Order: sequence, then C-alpha cells, then structure tokens
Amino acid sequence: MLKIYNSLTRRKEDFVPLNANNVKMYACGITVSGNAHIGHLFQALVYDIIRKVLEKNGFKVTYARNYTDIDDKIIATANKLGVDSADYAKQMIAKIDNEMNYFQVDEPTLWLKATENIENIINFTQTLIEKGYAYPTSKGDVYYSVDKFAKYGCLSNRNLEDAKNGYRIDNDEEKQSPLDFALWKSAKPGEPYWLSPWGKGRPGWHIECSTMNMQAFGDQIDIHGGGRDLIFPHHENEIAQTEALTGKQFAKYWIHNGLIKVDGQKMSKSLGNSIILEDLMKKYHPEVVKFALLQNSYRSDLNLTEAVFAQAEKHIYSFHKTLLAVQEKFPITDEINGEYEKLVDEAMQDDFNSPKAFSYLFDIFKTMQKKLAENDKSVIADYNGVKKAYKILGLFVNDSKEVVAFVNNKEGDIPQEVKDLAQKRWQAKQNKDWATADALRSQLDALGYIVKDNKEGYDINKK
Repeated sequence: MLKIYNSLTRRKEDFVPLNANNVKMYACGITVSGNAHIGHLFQALVYDIIRKVLEKNGFKVTYARNYTDIDDKIIATANKLGVDSADYAKQMIAKIDNEMNYFQVDEPTLWLKATENIENIINFTQTLIEKGYAYPTSKGDVYYSVDKFAKYGCLSNRNLEDAKNGYRIDNDEEKQSPLDFALWKSAKPGEPYWLSPWGKGRPGWHIECSTMNMQAFGDQIDIHGGGRDLIFPHHENEIAQTEALTGKQFAKYWIHNGLIKVDGQKMSKSLGNSIILEDLMKKYHPEVVKFALLQNSYRSDLNLTEAVFAQAEKHIYSFHKTLLAVQEKFPITDEINGEYEKLVDEAMQDDFNSPKAFSYLFDIFKTMQKKLAENDKSVIADYNGVKKAYKILGLFVNDSKEVVAFVNNKEGDIPQEVKDLAQKRWQAKQNKDWATADALRSQLDALGYIVKDNKEGYDINKK
C-alpha cells in the first residue's frame, strides 16, 4: 500500500483516491517573472516522479501544472525591459519549457495558465461575493473575508489571531482585516487589465489556482502539491476560497517538497546566489543533477554546494562506466534481475523514499564490477535490472557512452590542482624520474582522476 505524508493531517496515510483508480493531481507551477532556478526544477522533478509512482501502482493519473503568467513581478520586469507583459510571459514559458525538457522532466497531462481563465476567475469571485465570503471596495478591488471561513489555518496550523498580529500592515483602508487577501486587483495606470463587474483589473494570485483547479477537475482533487513555502498563505487561501464556494473538502492529500539553500543560505536575487537552470545546463548532465537533488527526502530542505554536485557526478560517472563496460564486454540479451526493481518500488511506496532507493546502488554496482572481473555473464541480468528499476527516478535512461563522454569533455571542469599534478608527472616521466611519476599518479588517483598517456601527451579523466 502506497503511503503519503499528508501536510493537512501531519502524518503518513495510506493513499486511497476519491474515485476508484482515477487520481486528480495538481502542483503549483512557476511564476514566469524571471529565469527558472534549481528550486523550480526540484519541485517539477518531485511531482513528475510522484505521478510516475502513482501510475506504476495502477492508478490513472491526470496531472495538471500551471504557469502564473500575470502578476506584479511579471509586469514590473516587462516594463523595465520595455516589452509587452503578455509577450514577455510567453517567451519565458517557452524558455523554461526548454530547460525542463533538458533535465528530462516529463510534461504534465494538462498545462494551465492564469490568463486563459480570466472569465472563470471573475465568475468564481462573483459567487464568493454572493455567498458573503468576499467584498468589493470603491476602488474596484475585491477581497476575501478570512474571518468568514471558520477553518482558516487548518493547513498551516496557525491561530487566526496570531496570524493577524504577525501580518504586515496594508495601506488599503477599505480592507476589513489584515489577513483578507485580494481576489481581484484594480488596474493601475499602464498595467494590463481585463474588464470586470468591479472595473478594470486583473486577478489576485491565490484565486488563479483555485479557479484553474475547478476548471480542470471540478470541486475536488486527490492531491495538491507545491513547495513548503506555499503552505501559508497561498495554499491556505486556496482552501478557504474553494471550500467556501463548494462546501466540500478541496484536496484530500497535500504534499509539500522541501526548500533549497545554496552554501547554507536561502537563494535570493539580493545575494546573487540562485542556481539558474540555463547555467546548470552548461555544467552538469541531467542525471547528475537528479542524483544531487534526490539523495535526500523530497520533504527535507537541501543544501547544495559545489561538493554536492561533484560527488553526484563522481557516482553517476562511475555507474555509467560500469554499464558501458557491460555493453562492451557482452551482447545485451533479455535476462533481467527483478530483485532491484522490487527494492526500489518498496522504497518508493514509503512516501517516495528516494534516499533509500539510492542506497542500494553502491552494492549493486560493486556486485556488477566483481562479475565483470570474473567474466560472469549474469551481469547482463543485473545491467537490465538496474536500468529498469531506476527508470522511475530518471537514472540510467541515457546512453552510458554519452554520459561518460559528457563528463570527460566538460570544458574547464578539471581543477587546476589536478592539471598541475598531471603536468609535473609528465615532466617527471620525461626526466625518467619514475619514482616521482608514480607518486604523482597515486596523488591523482586519490583525487579521483586517471591520467592516460598518448602520442600527443596525456589525457585526464575522472575515475
């Protein structure tokens, strides 16, 4: 039985869909106000894998993600660049799609966009006003009245009064409570707008996801996902809006992935430490990045450093070198060791436990290397077994020769210390100082590099 940690109940639960084997899953996507970073990739990767695990369990999954393609930051960035905000959003969506494709994140079943649901958002907002959960102002804004929703705080576990005291002061004197949030924002001069019963304006952020969910799935969904930073206020507000409208539980299971830090600090524009996907694409193979991101629980925060990527690359390179050695030594037939898939599937049944699944890899490849040395053809079954088992996590899905070549051919990736040692070794060989050359080779080996001599001099490769 698949177990999922539910943020709403704060415990692991058996996964039982609302409607037989059909699963409706929604994950909040990216606000396209700037370049996508590794946090966006992590979130997209997590829910892509969750979808795959559900499907492997026999469920028919309809998985929706959204792009927020209109908001304050998008407008501000477009104005700064002197371009139309709709055109800017469209360009950024195409760019981010390309980056996610590079990292081999599969497309969702449905792509949803805020600007394609304006009429639905207006209707949703109007109904909330009619039900007494929202109120318009004289300026043309519409706010949700948090005090009217008795369950407010159920997801974030916040006391309403404490939340009010900790909330920033808003300048709108017509706002009835500091926690009330905008369903519709009146247009400022120079901003894009749509016509509504309250005047020219555009949707607030929270109402977009509630409306898109309802248009895609109806009143209820099985799983709603996103980063842990979205629990409050975004997901709390989604619950308030949707359940006020329908009178039903909005999502049965809430799943939240952890957040990413870089060198111990939160990623931010002010610190200039964000790991941008277009930069990451130039440095690392997709499988290296996946290994780095999935070695901890998806619910845990992850601190990324250069050392984390270097270690992930070392492991992926070693694994693919072994797979390549099998390919080169034996014709690959259909024999398969099914034990590896059982181990991985068992780990993923326990709240998508990728660290446990990864823990088996080192023994598996140690066994394969031993069999290769002994010319044991049963390594073919291991080769097929490990590729099938880890496909669900996006590993070993690429040609091993291509992965090995990618790592070997990375420009500027060999540390200067290694280059200096290799040059000293080469010079020692020219001087026929064999003892020094051997000692330097040992140092290079300890650092994880192999130097191979050739007619032109030597090549440096990772082990």
